[in-house]
Amino acid sequence: MSRQAAKPAGLGGGFGRLWTAAIASNLADGIGRTAVPLIATTLTRDPALIAGLTAVTFLPWLLFGIPAGMLLDRVDRRVAMAVANGLRFAVAALVALLIATDDLTIWSLYGCVLLFGLGETVFDNATTTVVPSLVSRDQLDRANGRMQSAEIVVQNFIATPIAGFLFAAAIALPMWLTGSGFLISALLVLTIPVAAARAHLFGARPDDEEAAPRPGMSAVVRFLWDDRFLRKMIILTSITASALAFAQGSVVLLLLQTYALPASLVGVVTAGVGVGALVGALLSSRFVARFGRGRVMLVSMLISGLGILGVGLTGNVVAGVLAYAIGAFGVAVWNVPWGALRQAIIPGAMLGRAMGIVRTIGWGLTPVATVLGGFVARVDLRLPFVIGGAIVVVLALIATRLLLSAAHYGQPAAPVSTSPDDQNQNQTISEGTAS
Repeated sequence: MSRQAAKPAGLGGGFGRLWTAAIASNLADGIGRTAVPLIATTLTRDPALIAGLTAVTFLPWLLFGIPAGMLLDRVDRRVAMAVANGLRFAVAALVALLIATDDLTIWSLYGCVLLFGLGETVFDNATTTVVPSLVSRDQLDRANGRMQSAEIVVQNFIATPIAGFLFAAAIALPMWLTGSGFLISALLVLTIPVAAARAHLFGARPDDEEAAPRPGMSAVVRFLWDDRFLRKMIILTSITASALAFAQGSVVLLLLQTYALPASLVGVVTAGVGVGALVGALLSSRFVARFGRGRVMLVSMLISGLGILGVGLTGNVVAGVLAYAIGAFGVAVWNVPWGALRQAIIPGAMLGRAMGIVRTIGWGLTPVATVLGGFVARVDLRLPFVIGGAIVVVLALIATRLLLSAAHYGQPAAPVSTSPDDQNQNQTISEGTAS
Protein backbone atom coordinates (compact mmCIF):
# COMPACT_ATOMS: atom_id res chain seq x y z
CA MET A 1 0.00 0.00 0.00
CA SER A 2 1.46 3.35 -0.97
CA ARG A 3 1.86 6.17 1.48
CA GLN A 4 -0.44 8.29 -0.64
CA ALA A 5 -3.16 5.67 -0.41
CA ALA A 6 -2.58 5.19 3.31
CA LYS A 7 -2.98 8.87 4.10
CA PRO A 8 -5.81 9.18 6.65
CA ALA A 9 -9.04 10.83 5.65
CA GLY A 10 -9.59 14.33 6.97
CA LEU A 11 -11.82 14.86 9.97
CA GLY A 12 -14.21 16.98 7.92
CA GLY A 13 -15.48 20.54 7.80
CA GLY A 14 -18.04 19.92 10.53
CA PHE A 15 -15.34 18.89 12.97
CA GLY A 16 -13.29 21.90 11.87
CA ARG A 17 -16.10 24.27 12.80
CA LEU A 18 -16.54 22.61 16.20
CA TRP A 19 -12.79 22.82 16.70
CA THR A 20 -12.78 26.55 15.86
CA ALA A 21 -15.61 27.26 18.28
CA ALA A 22 -13.79 25.28 20.97
CA ILE A 23 -10.64 27.34 20.40
CA ALA A 24 -12.52 30.59 21.06
CA SER A 25 -14.07 29.10 24.19
CA ASN A 26 -10.72 27.75 25.39
CA LEU A 27 -9.14 31.17 24.93
CA ALA A 28 -11.81 32.71 27.15
CA ASP A 29 -11.63 29.85 29.63
CA GLY A 30 -7.84 30.03 29.86
CA ILE A 31 -7.82 33.75 30.55
CA GLY A 32 -10.54 33.35 33.15
CA ARG A 33 -8.94 30.38 34.92
CA THR A 34 -5.72 32.33 35.34
CA ALA A 35 -7.30 35.68 36.18
CA VAL A 36 -9.87 34.54 38.75
CA PRO A 37 -7.36 33.08 41.27
CA LEU A 38 -5.16 36.15 40.83
CA ILE A 39 -8.17 38.37 41.46
CA ALA A 40 -8.94 36.28 44.54
CA THR A 41 -5.45 36.92 45.94
CA THR A 42 -6.31 40.64 46.03
CA LEU A 43 -9.24 39.76 48.30
CA THR A 44 -7.65 37.09 50.57
CA ARG A 45 -4.38 35.20 51.13
CA ASP A 46 -5.99 32.29 52.99
CA PRO A 47 -5.00 29.02 51.21
CA ALA A 48 -8.27 27.39 52.27
CA LEU A 49 -10.35 30.17 50.69
CA ILE A 50 -8.27 30.12 47.50
CA ALA A 51 -8.62 26.33 47.29
CA GLY A 52 -12.33 26.71 48.02
CA LEU A 53 -12.62 28.93 44.97
CA THR A 54 -11.03 26.19 42.88
CA ALA A 55 -13.42 23.68 44.44
CA VAL A 56 -16.40 25.77 43.40
CA THR A 57 -15.31 25.47 39.76
CA PHE A 58 -15.96 21.71 40.00
CA LEU A 59 -19.08 21.90 42.16
CA PRO A 60 -21.43 22.44 39.18
CA TRP A 61 -20.44 19.03 37.85
CA LEU A 62 -21.77 17.51 41.05
CA LEU A 63 -24.95 19.60 41.03
CA PHE A 64 -25.69 19.95 37.32
CA GLY A 65 -23.64 17.31 35.51
CA ILE A 66 -26.48 14.80 35.16
CA PRO A 67 -29.21 17.40 34.38
CA ALA A 68 -26.88 18.89 31.74
CA GLY A 69 -26.43 15.45 30.18
CA MET A 70 -30.18 14.86 30.17
CA LEU A 71 -30.69 18.22 28.49
CA LEU A 72 -28.08 17.52 25.82
CA ASP A 73 -29.71 14.22 24.85
CA ARG A 74 -32.98 16.04 24.17
CA VAL A 75 -32.10 19.31 22.43
CA ASP A 76 -30.08 20.71 19.54
CA ARG A 77 -26.58 20.70 21.02
CA ARG A 78 -25.54 23.78 19.02
CA VAL A 79 -28.19 25.87 20.76
CA ALA A 80 -27.28 24.46 24.18
CA MET A 81 -23.61 25.35 23.64
CA ALA A 82 -24.50 28.86 22.46
CA VAL A 83 -26.70 29.51 25.49
CA ALA A 84 -24.07 28.11 27.87
CA ASN A 85 -21.33 30.40 26.60
CA GLY A 86 -23.77 33.28 26.44
CA LEU A 87 -24.26 32.80 30.18
CA ARG A 88 -20.50 32.76 30.76
CA PHE A 89 -20.16 35.99 28.76
CA ALA A 90 -22.72 37.66 31.04
CA VAL A 91 -20.96 36.43 34.20
CA ALA A 92 -17.55 37.65 33.00
CA ALA A 93 -19.03 41.09 32.30
CA LEU A 94 -20.57 41.11 35.78
CA VAL A 95 -17.23 40.34 37.45
CA ALA A 96 -15.56 43.12 35.45
CA LEU A 97 -18.25 45.60 36.50
CA LEU A 98 -17.98 44.60 40.17
CA ILE A 99 -14.22 45.15 40.01
CA ALA A 100 -14.69 48.53 38.33
CA THR A 101 -17.11 49.67 41.03
CA ASP A 102 -14.97 48.18 43.86
CA ASP A 103 -17.91 46.00 44.94
CA LEU A 104 -16.31 42.61 44.37
CA THR A 105 -15.92 40.38 47.44
CA ILE A 106 -14.53 36.87 47.76
CA TRP A 107 -18.08 35.59 48.26
CA SER A 108 -19.50 37.30 45.18
CA LEU A 109 -16.53 35.90 43.25
CA TYR A 110 -17.50 32.45 44.55
CA GLY A 111 -21.00 32.95 43.18
CA CYS A 112 -19.76 34.06 39.78
CA VAL A 113 -17.37 31.10 39.54
CA LEU A 114 -20.31 28.80 40.30
CA LEU A 115 -22.21 30.30 37.35
CA PHE A 116 -19.14 29.95 35.14
CA GLY A 117 -19.11 26.27 36.04
CA LEU A 118 -22.79 25.88 35.24
CA GLY A 119 -22.13 27.02 31.69
CA GLU A 120 -19.09 24.76 31.52
CA THR A 121 -21.08 21.63 32.36
CA VAL A 122 -23.23 22.20 29.30
CA PHE A 123 -20.58 23.43 26.85
CA ASP A 124 -17.86 20.88 27.63
CA ASN A 125 -20.31 17.98 27.79
CA ALA A 126 -21.81 19.03 24.46
CA THR A 127 -18.38 19.29 22.83
CA THR A 128 -17.57 15.72 23.88
CA THR A 129 -20.90 14.33 22.73
CA VAL A 130 -20.91 16.04 19.32
CA VAL A 131 -17.50 14.68 18.26
CA PRO A 132 -18.72 11.07 17.65
CA SER A 133 -21.42 12.48 15.35
CA LEU A 134 -18.79 14.23 13.22
CA VAL A 135 -16.12 11.52 12.88
CA SER A 136 -16.04 7.72 12.69
CA ARG A 137 -14.87 5.43 15.51
CA ASP A 138 -11.43 4.86 13.98
CA GLN A 139 -10.88 8.66 13.99
CA LEU A 140 -11.81 9.23 17.64
CA ASP A 141 -8.28 9.12 19.04
CA ARG A 142 -7.10 11.55 16.37
CA ALA A 143 -10.08 13.88 16.84
CA ASN A 144 -9.72 13.89 20.63
CA GLY A 145 -5.99 14.47 20.34
CA ARG A 146 -6.59 17.46 18.09
CA MET A 147 -9.22 18.90 20.43
CA GLN A 148 -6.98 18.49 23.46
CA SER A 149 -3.84 19.81 21.77
CA ALA A 150 -5.77 22.92 20.69
CA GLU A 151 -7.05 23.38 24.24
CA ILE A 152 -3.56 23.11 25.67
CA VAL A 153 -1.99 25.47 23.13
CA VAL A 154 -4.68 28.12 23.51
CA GLN A 155 -5.06 27.96 27.28
CA ASN A 156 -1.41 27.52 28.25
CA PHE A 157 0.58 29.31 25.57
CA ILE A 158 -1.79 32.10 24.60
CA ALA A 159 -4.47 32.68 27.24
CA THR A 160 -2.59 32.29 30.51
CA PRO A 161 0.43 34.47 29.67
CA ILE A 162 -1.94 37.12 28.33
CA ALA A 163 -4.04 36.90 31.49
CA GLY A 164 -1.04 37.46 33.75
CA PHE A 165 0.13 40.54 31.90
CA LEU A 166 -3.40 41.94 31.59
CA PHE A 167 -3.97 41.42 35.30
CA ALA A 168 -0.79 43.35 36.06
CA ALA A 169 -2.03 46.18 33.82
CA ALA A 170 -5.63 46.34 35.08
CA ILE A 171 -7.45 43.83 37.28
CA ALA A 172 -10.72 43.95 35.31
CA LEU A 173 -9.17 43.74 31.84
CA PRO A 174 -8.79 39.92 31.71
CA MET A 175 -12.47 39.49 32.50
CA TRP A 176 -13.52 41.70 29.60
CA LEU A 177 -11.46 39.55 27.24
CA THR A 178 -12.87 36.40 28.83
CA GLY A 179 -16.39 37.59 28.15
CA SER A 180 -15.54 38.50 24.56
CA GLY A 181 -14.13 35.03 23.89
CA PHE A 182 -17.24 33.32 25.23
CA LEU A 183 -19.48 35.56 23.13
CA ILE A 184 -17.53 34.78 19.94
CA SER A 185 -17.64 31.06 20.72
CA ALA A 186 -21.40 31.22 21.32
CA LEU A 187 -21.82 32.56 17.80
CA LEU A 188 -19.38 30.12 16.22
CA VAL A 189 -21.05 26.97 17.59
CA LEU A 190 -24.16 27.83 15.62
CA THR A 191 -22.21 26.99 12.44
CA ILE A 192 -21.84 23.31 13.45
CA PRO A 193 -23.81 21.07 11.03
CA VAL A 194 -27.41 20.64 12.16
CA ALA A 195 -27.34 16.92 11.39
CA ALA A 196 -24.46 16.31 13.83
CA ALA A 197 -25.96 18.52 16.54
CA ARG A 198 -29.23 16.57 16.34
CA ALA A 199 -27.97 13.09 15.44
CA HIS A 200 -28.58 11.83 18.98
CA LEU A 201 -32.28 12.64 18.63
CA PHE A 202 -32.48 9.90 16.00
CA GLY A 203 -30.07 7.47 17.66
CA ALA A 204 -27.52 7.59 14.84
CA ARG A 205 -23.78 8.20 14.50
CA PRO A 206 -21.57 8.23 11.35
CA ASP A 207 -20.68 4.53 11.40
CA ASP A 208 -23.96 3.15 12.79
CA GLU A 209 -25.85 0.99 10.32
CA GLU A 210 -29.24 2.21 11.44
CA ALA A 211 -30.89 4.42 14.02
CA ALA A 212 -32.11 3.06 17.37
CA PRO A 213 -34.72 4.36 19.80
CA ARG A 214 -33.37 6.68 22.45
CA PRO A 215 -33.04 4.78 25.76
CA GLY A 216 -34.46 6.07 29.02
CA MET A 217 -32.38 7.29 31.96
CA SER A 218 -32.68 3.97 33.77
CA ALA A 219 -31.23 2.23 30.72
CA VAL A 220 -28.29 4.63 30.72
CA VAL A 221 -27.55 3.96 34.39
CA ARG A 222 -27.94 0.21 33.85
CA PHE A 223 -25.59 0.32 30.86
CA LEU A 224 -22.85 2.05 32.87
CA TRP A 225 -23.33 -0.28 35.84
CA ASP A 226 -23.47 -3.51 33.85
CA ASP A 227 -20.33 -2.74 31.89
CA ARG A 228 -17.76 -4.00 34.37
CA PHE A 229 -14.84 -2.27 32.69
CA LEU A 230 -16.56 1.12 32.55
CA ARG A 231 -17.75 0.82 36.13
CA LYS A 232 -14.26 0.15 37.46
CA MET A 233 -12.69 2.82 35.28
CA ILE A 234 -15.16 5.44 36.47
CA ILE A 235 -14.30 4.65 40.08
CA LEU A 236 -10.57 4.74 39.34
CA THR A 237 -10.71 8.04 37.47
CA SER A 238 -12.92 9.57 40.18
CA ILE A 239 -10.36 8.87 42.90
CA THR A 240 -7.50 9.95 40.64
CA ALA A 241 -9.20 13.24 39.78
CA SER A 242 -9.78 13.89 43.47
CA ALA A 243 -6.11 13.23 44.28
CA LEU A 244 -4.97 15.63 41.56
CA ALA A 245 -7.44 18.28 42.72
CA PHE A 246 -6.27 17.81 46.31
CA ALA A 247 -2.74 18.56 45.14
CA GLN A 248 -3.40 21.58 42.96
CA GLY A 249 -6.06 23.61 44.78
CA SER A 250 -3.60 26.20 46.12
CA VAL A 251 -1.11 26.15 43.25
CA VAL A 252 -1.38 29.91 42.69
CA LEU A 253 -0.12 30.52 46.23
CA LEU A 254 2.65 27.97 45.71
CA LEU A 255 3.83 29.99 42.73
CA LEU A 256 3.48 33.37 44.45
CA GLN A 257 4.88 32.46 47.87
CA THR A 258 7.05 29.32 47.73
CA TYR A 259 8.49 30.12 44.29
CA ALA A 260 8.30 33.90 44.86
CA LEU A 261 6.98 34.63 41.36
CA PRO A 262 5.48 38.03 40.53
CA ALA A 263 1.82 37.83 39.54
CA SER A 264 2.60 38.89 35.97
CA LEU A 265 4.71 35.75 35.45
CA VAL A 266 2.20 33.21 36.74
CA GLY A 267 0.80 32.78 33.25
CA VAL A 268 4.29 32.40 31.79
CA VAL A 269 5.11 29.59 34.22
CA THR A 270 1.77 27.96 33.46
CA ALA A 271 2.74 28.06 29.79
CA GLY A 272 5.95 26.26 30.70
CA VAL A 273 3.91 23.52 32.36
CA GLY A 274 1.74 23.48 29.26
CA VAL A 275 4.72 22.40 27.14
CA GLY A 276 4.49 18.98 28.75
CA ALA A 277 0.74 18.82 28.26
CA LEU A 278 1.03 19.84 24.61
CA VAL A 279 3.64 17.21 23.85
CA GLY A 280 1.48 14.59 25.55
CA ALA A 281 -1.62 15.56 23.59
CA LEU A 282 0.21 15.59 20.26
CA LEU A 283 1.87 12.21 20.81
CA SER A 284 -0.88 10.35 22.64
CA SER A 285 -2.66 8.89 19.61
CA ARG A 286 0.70 7.78 18.17
CA PHE A 287 1.51 6.06 21.46
CA VAL A 288 -1.88 4.32 21.35
CA ALA A 289 -1.29 3.14 17.78
CA ARG A 290 2.16 1.80 18.65
CA PHE A 291 1.72 0.38 22.16
CA GLY A 292 -2.04 -0.02 22.61
CA ARG A 293 -4.45 1.87 24.83
CA GLY A 294 -3.90 -0.26 27.91
CA ARG A 295 -0.15 0.21 28.18
CA VAL A 296 -0.40 3.90 27.34
CA MET A 297 -3.02 4.52 30.03
CA LEU A 298 -1.02 2.68 32.69
CA VAL A 299 2.27 4.42 31.96
CA SER A 300 0.67 7.86 31.57
CA MET A 301 -1.06 7.52 34.94
CA LEU A 302 2.23 6.61 36.62
CA ILE A 303 3.97 9.55 34.96
CA SER A 304 1.28 12.01 36.02
CA GLY A 305 1.50 10.87 39.63
CA LEU A 306 5.30 10.98 39.71
CA GLY A 307 5.32 14.46 38.19
CA ILE A 308 2.87 15.86 40.75
CA LEU A 309 4.83 14.16 43.52
CA GLY A 310 8.01 15.80 42.25
CA VAL A 311 6.47 19.27 42.56
CA GLY A 312 6.00 18.67 46.25
CA LEU A 313 9.54 17.44 46.79
CA THR A 314 11.31 20.61 45.65
CA GLY A 315 11.31 24.28 46.47
CA ASN A 316 13.28 25.21 43.36
CA VAL A 317 11.18 26.93 40.71
CA VAL A 318 12.95 25.33 37.74
CA ALA A 319 12.75 21.81 39.15
CA GLY A 320 9.15 22.39 40.26
CA VAL A 321 8.01 23.61 36.85
CA LEU A 322 9.82 20.72 35.14
CA ALA A 323 8.14 18.18 37.42
CA TYR A 324 4.79 19.87 36.89
CA ALA A 325 5.30 19.71 33.11
CA ILE A 326 6.04 15.98 33.37
CA GLY A 327 2.85 15.47 35.36
CA ALA A 328 0.89 17.49 32.79
CA PHE A 329 2.39 15.33 30.03
CA GLY A 330 1.05 12.20 31.74
CA VAL A 331 -2.42 13.67 32.23
CA ALA A 332 -2.62 14.81 28.59
CA VAL A 333 -1.55 11.41 27.27
CA TRP A 334 -4.18 9.75 29.48
CA ASN A 335 -7.03 12.04 28.42
CA VAL A 336 -6.95 11.12 24.73
CA PRO A 337 -7.46 7.31 24.95
CA TRP A 338 -9.82 7.60 27.91
CA GLY A 339 -11.99 10.09 26.03
CA ALA A 340 -11.97 7.94 22.89
CA LEU A 341 -12.86 4.82 24.91
CA ARG A 342 -15.96 6.44 26.38
CA GLN A 343 -17.10 7.76 23.02
CA ALA A 344 -16.57 4.37 21.35
CA ILE A 345 -18.20 2.22 24.04
CA ILE A 346 -21.22 4.37 24.92
CA PRO A 347 -24.01 4.54 22.29
CA GLY A 348 -24.52 8.00 20.81
CA ALA A 349 -28.19 8.19 21.84
CA MET A 350 -27.24 8.05 25.53
CA LEU A 351 -23.81 9.72 25.39
CA GLY A 352 -24.94 13.06 26.82
CA ARG A 353 -26.55 11.56 29.90
CA ALA A 354 -23.81 8.97 30.30
CA MET A 355 -21.11 11.63 30.21
CA GLY A 356 -23.11 13.70 32.69
CA ILE A 357 -23.16 10.73 35.07
CA VAL A 358 -19.48 9.91 34.49
CA ARG A 359 -18.38 13.48 35.13
CA THR A 360 -20.70 13.90 38.11
CA ILE A 361 -19.13 10.83 39.71
CA GLY A 362 -15.65 11.67 38.49
CA TRP A 363 -15.66 15.24 39.69
CA GLY A 364 -18.21 14.91 42.47
CA LEU A 365 -15.54 14.40 45.12
CA THR A 366 -13.25 17.03 43.61
CA PRO A 367 -14.64 20.05 45.51
CA VAL A 368 -14.23 18.24 48.82
CA ALA A 369 -10.73 17.06 47.91
CA THR A 370 -9.71 20.56 46.81
CA VAL A 371 -10.87 22.15 50.05
CA LEU A 372 -9.09 19.46 52.09
CA GLY A 373 -5.95 20.15 50.09
CA GLY A 374 -6.30 23.83 50.92
CA PHE A 375 -6.36 23.12 54.64
CA VAL A 376 -3.32 20.82 54.31
CA ALA A 377 -1.58 23.63 52.39
CA ARG A 378 -1.81 25.79 55.51
CA VAL A 379 0.87 23.49 56.94
CA ASP A 380 3.06 23.58 53.81
CA LEU A 381 2.05 24.61 50.29
CA ARG A 382 4.01 21.67 48.85
CA LEU A 383 2.48 18.98 51.06
CA PRO A 384 -0.73 18.49 49.01
CA PHE A 385 1.40 17.73 45.95
CA VAL A 386 3.32 15.04 47.84
CA ILE A 387 0.15 13.38 49.11
CA GLY A 388 -1.82 13.71 45.87
CA GLY A 389 1.01 12.49 43.65
CA ALA A 390 1.71 9.50 45.87
CA ILE A 391 -1.97 8.49 45.80
CA VAL A 392 -2.03 8.54 41.99
CA VAL A 393 1.09 6.37 41.75
CA VAL A 394 -0.34 3.82 44.21
CA LEU A 395 -3.67 3.76 42.35
CA ALA A 396 -1.92 3.07 39.05
CA LEU A 397 -0.03 0.13 40.55
CA ILE A 398 -3.17 -1.30 42.13
CA ALA A 399 -5.17 -0.94 38.89
CA THR A 400 -2.48 -2.33 36.55
CA ARG A 401 -4.58 -5.26 35.28
CA LEU A 402 -7.63 -3.06 34.76
CA LEU A 403 -5.69 -0.47 32.80
CA LEU A 404 -3.97 -3.05 30.60
CA SER A 405 -7.37 -4.55 29.75
CA ALA A 406 -8.34 -1.23 28.11
CA ALA A 407 -6.62 -2.55 24.96
CA HIS A 408 -9.62 -4.86 24.39
CA TYR A 409 -12.36 -2.23 24.58
CA GLY A 410 -13.77 0.35 22.17
CA GLN A 411 -11.93 -0.82 19.06
CA PRO A 412 -13.37 0.08 15.66
CA ALA A 413 -15.20 -2.66 13.80
CA ALA A 414 -12.54 -2.77 11.07
CA PRO A 415 -8.96 -1.48 11.07
CA VAL A 416 -8.16 1.48 8.88
CA SER A 417 -5.01 -0.22 7.57
CA THR A 418 -3.01 -3.37 8.20
CA SER A 419 0.61 -2.29 8.22
CA PRO A 420 2.31 -0.66 11.21
CA ASP A 421 3.46 2.13 8.91
CA ASP A 422 -0.09 2.87 7.87
CA GLN A 423 -1.38 2.73 11.44
CA ASN A 424 1.18 5.31 12.49
CA GLN A 425 0.08 7.57 9.67
CA ASN A 426 -3.56 7.13 10.54
CA GLN A 427 -2.87 8.33 14.08
CA THR A 428 -0.88 11.42 13.07
CA ILE A 429 -2.02 14.72 14.52
CA SER A 430 -1.04 17.64 12.35
CA GLU A 431 0.94 20.15 14.37
CA GLY A 432 -0.35 22.83 12.06
CA THR A 433 -3.85 22.44 13.49
CA ALA A 434 -2.91 22.73 17.01
CA SER A 435 -6.81 21.85 24.33
